Amino acid sequence: MMTIERITEDRYMDSVRLSEYAFQYKVPEERLEASFQNLNKHQIYGIYENHMLAAKFHLIPLTTYVGDQSFKMGGIAGVATYPEYRRRGYVKELLTYALETMKTQGFTVSMLHPFDVSFYRKYGWELFSNRLKTVHQRSDLSMLDPAEGSVKRYLFENVNLDELKEIYKQYATQFSGMLVREDDWWKSVVDDLNIAIYYDASEQPLGYILYESKDNKMVVEEFVPVNFEARRGMWNFICQHDSMISELEMTTYEKEPLFFALKKQKTVKREVTPYFMVRIVDIESFLTKYKFTGNETVKLQITDPFATWNEKTFLVKEGEVHVTNETEGALKLSINALSTALFGHKRPTELFAAGMINGAESELEAFEKLVPNRLAFMYDFF
Repeated sequence: MMTIERITEDRYMDSVRLSEYAFQYKVPEERLEASFQNLNKHQIYGIYENHMLAAKFHLIPLTTYVGDQSFKMGGIAGVATYPEYRRRGYVKELLTYALETMKTQGFTVSMLHPFDVSFYRKYGWELFSNRLKTVHQRSDLSMLDPAEGSVKRYLFENVNLDELKEIYKQYATQFSGMLVREDDWWKSVVDDLNIAIYYDASEQPLGYILYESKDNKMVVEEFVPVNFEARRGMWNFICQHDSMISELEMTTYEKEPLFFALKKQKTVKREVTPYFMVRIVDIESFLTKYKFTGNETVKLQITDPFATWNEKTFLVKEGEVHVTNETEGALKLSINALSTALFGHKRPTELFAAGMINGAESELEAFEKLVPNRLAFMYDFF
């Protein structure tokens, strides 16, 4: 029987070498110490064969917003196996162990960036966030009506981080899935990017962009407005670069309202790509905290073969959740469908049409009314 063990600091190099091989990159010698310090924030688990690390994964303790609530989230990263040890069931064992470990440690949800969506779907993770990349030419940079406020530029070392954090929180709590960012996480996000903050007429910060501009191209990594005034102000600031750039690339969520309001749209290229996956680790804990809308009653019968503690029927009634033995009339759905529905990526009616929810239409309508109409999105990567 294989043994999964925690990889301690004295064996970090084993983990680094496996990551280098599997993901085809090289950590420069001068950056190894910084890499080890970063690994201190992870829990790394692996399987050894003959004293050699064969397979491993990283569990990163994080927190995610679901609206204005925050949930303890286990980020899964660095899942890798040397080719000579593949197809022995090691990753299956590691992911099963990850779920058990997260349950024990009180993580209610988990997220990961998939190398292959179908692979992680087998273990209960489901797509919940897409990213929209738009490409605009210089001729597309037509300003909107002037905003009453102003934009100020900063580098990370001289920005008021509290202002950035407050803007981000107001923006993030409109969605499901955005990370709660600690100060050191902010530093890694901003890195050497430029920061531009929009202030209204009373000097209240209402939006920011993180961007770089070089080689006649501006790349906006984060576009974070609190309201449409900030959208206008930041878009007009971007347009002021029309003498410096021939192309603009922006990354945001697929329903960002700005793009519908633009005066020139015909030549704008749009590309939507699947990004992150989510799964609920402990349904009972998650549902007990989750804020439903309305007072409908519905029963949800869940299948979750890799986290069998979730295979129960849950009664949602007047905003409260109970486990019940009564399954008659229950909607039947997998952990995948439940996770993506409650995070808002797909509505219950969409999942029903896709064959991922089964049951009576009256029950489906009740579930549809219970789930907040809130979009899912995530900017970060791990």
